[in-house]
Amino acid sequence: MNVTRKVIRTTIRTFCKDEDGATAIEYGLFAALVGAVIVGTVVTLGQQTNSGFNTMSSALTTAGVTAP
Repeated sequence: MNVTRKVIRTTIRTFCKDEDGATAIEYGLFAALVGAVIVGTVVTLGQQTNSGFNTMSSALTTAGVTAP
């Protein structure tokens, strides 16, 4: 019985000290955060760019300029 407890205790201590899994999870969370920032930036800039093109198109239409 004592041998089994020692093996279990040693296994649990080894598992708790192992940080490889935690590092992988941290990298995964960091990658997800970077992806979310990129998506948010693209959405925001896309809307602003679309608004700018619409403004230019309206101004050109008002000025009487037509596409070739």
